[in-house]
Formats: sequence, structure tokens, C-alpha cells
Amino acid sequence: VQLQASGGGFVHSGESLRLSCAASGRRMTVNTMGWYRQAPGKQRELVADITRDGATNYAESVKGRFTISRDNAKNTMYLQMNSLKPEDTAVYYCNADFLYLNYDDTWTAMRDWGQGIQVTVSS
Repeated sequence: VQLQASGGGFVHSGESLRLSCAASGRRMTVNTMGWYRQAPGKQRELVADITRDGATNYAESVKGRFTISRDNAKNTMYLQMNSLKPEDTAVYYCNADFLYLNYDDTWTAMRDWGQGIQVTVSS
């Protein structure tokens, strides 16, 4: 499975960005997908995640400003980030939990990460 993230960049405080993360691969079912971020000197933290059925979970710091969504047909997840603040500056990572169908018709649960993308918000 390959996760390809895109959409980062540099914005000013109050502006918006939209991140995308596309999962590609054969013989897989993508389950929960999520966005994490890591600011300099800090631990990686969950920003938001979404189940295959569309149930969402957000960090308190982004509630009301960020919206996570997904398109199961495209195995793609989005993060709409509005009212960005300087404290949102970080490298953002997407991840996905998925089931891989083995050639003996058994399933293996796996997790994969996309490459990090920089989001910088200036004051």
C-alpha cells in the first residue's frame, strides 16, 4: 500500500488549506484513516481520524476549524483546515489501517504512513 499526501504549504493566520491523502494498492480494504502532525520539538499527535463508515474524531485544538472527510471509492481522505493559526504549523502525516488479502485468502491487518508534508502558518 502506498499513501500519497499533498496540499501543504505556507499561509497566513486565518487562511485555509486542504490536505489530501490517497491510498493505492491491490488486494486491500482501507479502514480507519487519520491525520497526525508533528511540530518541531514536540511529539507526533493525532489531528483527526475517520472510519470507513464516516465516524470522525478530532483533537480538541482543531475542533470547529478542521473537517476530515473521505471518498471510499477513491480511497482518498481529505483534511479541510480553516482559520489556521501559527500553532498549527507542523509536518502533517496521513496514515491508514487496512486489511491486506493474502494469496491464501487470509487477511492481514496493517498500518501504513504517508510522507510528511509541511504546513506553515505565519502570524
